[in-house]
Amino acid sequence: MTLDRYADAVGDLDPEPETIESAELVVTDDVLVKAFVLGPGAELDPHEHADATNVFHVVEGEPTIVRDGTAETLSPPAVVLNERGAVHGARNETDERAVITASLCPLP
Repeated sequence: MTLDRYADAVGDLDPEPETIESAELVVTDDVLVKAFVLGPGAELDPHEHADATNVFHVVEGEPTIVRDGTAETLSPPAVVLNERGAVHGARNETDERAVITASLCPLP
């Protein structure tokens, strides 16, 4: 048995181009950690969380992270802090899958 929740949750996800598959890695009363697997050309639409901080971790591929109108292509390991109210999202402009985790806390 392993303490790692990533491999079992994300290993079999293989989204088609322009689609996203996701898996919940941690769900408690005060935090949600979710993995987003972006197929080539997929986009996690920009959105905001007024009552929670969201932290992206880039763990695979080279997604382009967008925050408050600024876009940057990142490689793992990378961590992006999205403060409460910051408009944030991600897109995959490559031909390979890209994986980010998003930690949301506290839960609204």
